[in-house]
Amino acid sequence: MTVEVSADELNEYRDLLAGLVSMHVLHHAAEEEIYGAWMIDELAGHGYRLSAGTLYPMLHKMVRNGYLTVRTERDGRTARKLYAATDKGRRGLAVARDRMRIFTGKGPEA
Repeated sequence: MTVEVSADELNEYRDLLAGLVSMHVLHHAAEEEIYGAWMIDELAGHGYRLSAGTLYPMLHKMVRNGYLTVRTERDGRTARKLYAATDKGRRGLAVARDRMRIFTGKGPEA
């Protein structure tokens, strides 16, 4: 079942949905390196409207907490920060996915 929600309603539940956004970031960062602008576009495709002022502090916190690594790639005068999941981030994603099964009815505790 899909619930239709407005952008205002998503904003109202921003604090609740932050964990899902972090899971989405980890999902992609575990597959390949990501960068902020791409992640904003990716999340927008799923109905999340995040600004750079929201996403980048989240990415920085995930780096500080050991879920992501960051490296800078330079192309001439342009620099891009690339984020990748650490072992801790991959493990955290696996744990979060397992816990989500409670809500999807696919886990032992459903």
